Amino acid sequence: MPSIHRPHAAATLRDRADVTPLELFFDLVFVLALTQCTALMAHEPTWEGIAKGLLVLGVLWWAWTAYAWLTSIVDPEEGTVRLAMFAAMAALLVIALCVPEAFDDLGLVFAGGYMVVRAAQIMLMRLGSRDDPNLRQSTNGLAIGTAIGTGLLVVASQLDGIEQGALWAIALGLDMAEPYFFGAEGWKLVPDHFAERHGLIIIIALGESIVAIGVGADEALTFGISAAAVIGVALAATLWWAYFDVVALVAARRLANATPGREQNEIARDSFSYLHFPMVAGIVLLALGIKKTLGHVDEPLDVEVATAMLGGLALYLLAHVAFRWRNVHRFSSQRALVAALMLALIPLATGIASIATLAIATALMVAMIAYESWRFAELRDRLRHQAAPAS
Repeated sequence: MPSIHRPHAAATLRDRADVTPLELFFDLVFVLALTQCTALMAHEPTWEGIAKGLLVLGVLWWAWTAYAWLTSIVDPEEGTVRLAMFAAMAALLVIALCVPEAFDDLGLVFAGGYMVVRAAQIMLMRLGSRDDPNLRQSTNGLAIGTAIGTGLLVVASQLDGIEQGALWAIALGLDMAEPYFFGAEGWKLVPDHFAERHGLIIIIALGESIVAIGVGADEALTFGISAAAVIGVALAATLWWAYFDVVALVAARRLANATPGREQNEIARDSFSYLHFPMVAGIVLLALGIKKTLGHVDEPLDVEVATAMLGGLALYLLAHVAFRWRNVHRFSSQRALVAALMLALIPLATGIASIATLAIATALMVAMIAYESWRFAELRDRLRHQAAPAS
């Protein structure tokens, strides 16, 4: 079996678990992309506008997660990989700048930029698979799925209306379904790195909710706006707690303890590549609601925005329910209940002040966190303080 430490001018296989500075630098472009998605939906707060924002977010997410897999195979700071990562960053930046007009005049530029981002990832995957036939075969399958998805986005750029949206959805669905078509046996990853990378992207998404507070409070600072800002930060803190207090630890250890190969790769695919997307989408939808709340704290939310904010919180929590089930096969009834309460709150949110809706949602999340901290205190203490097993 070839050594993973053998140097190569083009690419070196990863042999360390920590996230590198270059990966963090790369993720900064994704910050702008998330902000642009929120801005797209805020500019067009209709069902159609929200659907567009989620489709763009899905494409951006799949581009990001492709690089999470890549940098868990090859070292991003060795060989020519560093230069390729910079090129991919530039292309991703162009994509982010195109987001507001991705369904209009800049659709073709968006599709072209996405094609460059994914092509660079596949090229680097092939370099990393030079001594591994199984990984090379999986990379070839990925190239086929990516070519179809990007080609459909190019065609969609020449359409409009429902046909354009449908083609976007098909392109995204086919691209994301590709791992099922070509199997998971051939992939590789460093478990601790892969889990940490996804935890950091949750931090970045939560940062977007904080940015939304600043953007939303563009009027003269009043007591109501200040109160809504504080409540918004508290709500973001509960989302952080819900993920990082215990869930992230359990998921990381489950991934590290899985048998390398198909079992470990399928857990990474399902728990991280797939189930982290609804978490990020939920946070972005919440950011939209917070932004609109800060703009008009005394007015009710429109039904579309209320659905986005409260539905986003429900989506985030239900993703956690599925995440827990996938990793430890246990159902989180309290999170499912709070998700249902968020959805039930939508009709009320269209008739009361938006700051009141924000406060009620925050109170529900705080109550859930308090209950879990009390109900699972012993388990929580054991999980947080026991020594992590070697991966």
